[in-house]
Amino acid sequence: MKVNDTGSVTGRRTQAERRAATRALLLGAARTLFADKGFANVSTQAIVDAAGVTRGALYHQFEDKTALFAAVYEEVERDVVGEVAQRIAEVAPPDALTAMRLGAQVFLDVCARPDVQQIVLLDAPAVLGWEAWRAVGERYGLGVIEAMLTQAVAEGGVAGLALRPTAHVLLGALDEAALYVSRAQDKVQARADMDAVCARLIDGIAGRPAG
Repeated sequence: MKVNDTGSVTGRRTQAERRAATRALLLGAARTLFADKGFANVSTQAIVDAAGVTRGALYHQFEDKTALFAAVYEEVERDVVGEVAQRIAEVAPPDALTAMRLGAQVFLDVCARPDVQQIVLLDAPAVLGWEAWRAVGERYGLGVIEAMLTQAVAEGGVAGLALRPTAHVLLGALDEAALYVSRAQDKVQARADMDAVCARLIDGIAGRPAG
């Protein structure tokens, strides 16, 4: 431990910063490689080579390749939800139900990207198992959906629904919609079908007749 002229501790902070920098390098390299080649086709040696660190540094940060993948997946999931929220805010829809419809479309837009498809939709359920995959999705997406539902109730757009169960159903539906599109041979048609399904689902929650 070192103390500088102002009396503050500097050594521990510097060590923490070094660890954070190494972790960021590993996550960045692994994210690119996993997106490009898929989990099964990426070795730990390829990751450390791309990150410019040693294998010892990798195993100091992560127990194994699966643990590193889990951290990458969580980072991607956080970015996806953050981007959806940002794009909704930029458009500033007039009410919460409109925001929910837009959010479903933006979510499917983001999930159509090759890196998100490979990491979030294809590899994560297989590598981590359904329960772990679902838990991360709930951690980042469930609160956003529940907040929009709460706002819709406050605006009078939704009534008579249990918010948490409804949020779970919507989250599950969006995940399934993204999975369906990612696995479809005709992705354009699959996406058009799922846009219509999601819009009808939200209209149904609002108690509106299907158009």
